[in-house]
Amino acid sequence: MSKSFFIRDYRAEDFDAVVILWRISREKSLPEFQRAKGHFFYEDQGYFREHILKDNKVWVVEMENLPVAFMAMKDDFIDQLYVHPDYQNRGIGKALLDYARQLSPEHLWLYTLLINLNARAFYEKNGFVAEKFGVSPPPESEPDVEYHWRKRYSLPFKKHETNIP
Repeated sequence: MSKSFFIRDYRAEDFDAVVILWRISREKSLPEFQRAKGHFFYEDQGYFREHILKDNKVWVVEMENLPVAFMAMKDDFIDQLYVHPDYQNRGIGKALLDYARQLSPEHLWLYTLLINLNARAFYEKNGFVAEKFGVSPPPESEPDVEYHWRKRYSLPFKKHETNIP
């Protein structure tokens, strides 16, 4: 199994694979939450098409000719960052954060659910600081955390050799 991956722009033909990896990632990370508040697959497809793609620039991490992760950003806001569970702990999420830092070198921010302890630990390990606690908008309406990364209080990040355009 190859360990190399690269970050590239999202392409229309990625749609099904990326929506599936997004769904699987959510189901594996928070199974009880997804059972209680999850949506049908066609709803995920609609939200991805009508909100994520329309409101953000999207990048895909490709490994072994498959999309294994994606990140959606608008300016300095990371709206979505998901790595397929089978590809976690390989540096892919960190590479996406490093890429985001190249795009927005002074500041990044994002939200994650308060109950998503793995995501919170990941962001904190990578220099993000919880600055605000609140409630996510509907349909979730769940406690969330607003995280910020600022260059002034962060360790230097490593630029990955991942064929970043």
